[in-house]
Amino acid sequence: MNKARIIFMGTPTFAVATLDALVQAGHSVVAVVTAPDKPAGRGRKPRSSAVKERALALGIPVLQPERLKDPTFLEQLDGFQATIYVVVAFRMLPEVVWAKPSLGTINLHASLLPEYRGAAPINWAVINGEQRTGLTTFLIQHAIDTGDILLQEEVSIGADETAGELHDRMMMIGATLMVRTVDGLIEGSIVPRQQRANGPVHAAPKIDTQTCRLDMNATARAVHDLVRGMSPYPGAWCQWIGPDGGRSHFKILRTNPSNDETDPGTPGTVRIADGRLLLACSDRWIEVLEVQMEGKKRMSSADLIRGLRSIEGIRLE
Repeated sequence: MNKARIIFMGTPTFAVATLDALVQAGHSVVAVVTAPDKPAGRGRKPRSSAVKERALALGIPVLQPERLKDPTFLEQLDGFQATIYVVVAFRMLPEVVWAKPSLGTINLHASLLPEYRGAAPINWAVINGEQRTGLTTFLIQHAIDTGDILLQEEVSIGADETAGELHDRMMMIGATLMVRTVDGLIEGSIVPRQQRANGPVHAAPKIDTQTCRLDMNATARAVHDLVRGMSPYPGAWCQWIGPDGGRSHFKILRTNPSNDETDPGTPGTVRIADGRLLLACSDRWIEVLEVQMEGKKRMSSADLIRGLRSIEGIRLE
């Protein structure tokens, strides 16, 4: 089978597995396009993306354009004579870029399109309590996440699985799916098909501070799912209200639906039972397993309990 000349476009760790898989499959990744280095940390020193670091380790040329329509960048792309562009977790591409390669520009998306369109499909699938999701490879066109589908693979979601855990599993599954997609396009065995919804279509926008805010009036299941969907980063949060009425930022990083069927009373009430920290939701109690107080490192609820003089008068809002 012939091998493709590929320009790979991606930035975060999620994309690295696909880059590695394409190289290991024998395809010629002739260049990598990734985000410009950004200042990070206390010293504000320039930090490279995960994809750039891996590309340099593999000896692949790296391009970091500020503007994707820059004529110099477009000339550089043409110089590599790539037949396929592969995109994983990168910026929205202008047509002047995605229309270049003869076999098209392929995107890997972490949902069974068109079910979850947007920047954070893994998080939103977990937040919404889905039992399954999947990965899609598709040909990029004008509207975001709407191009013709090439291949899809379904992935189950565990009842207590976090977005971070699901991310790591899907990262590896997606890498294999992309290799199969590239191979199929070269062989001519894949026929692109239009996206058709078999059920609800959800938006999966970028996660922001308000998305992470816990609602104490929600059900225990909804609270559990939001905590899972925000774990390990950025973390679901609420307000810790002390006995004196003072407020502080409080993250809940891991929970366990409780089998305590006693009346939870007012949502946001906290209590300790058998060494466990319990939080009242609208329908029942939920066990809080891991937390982070404002200005402190993440800790187990057992460590939090040991540091409290009393739980009396404390509530979450």
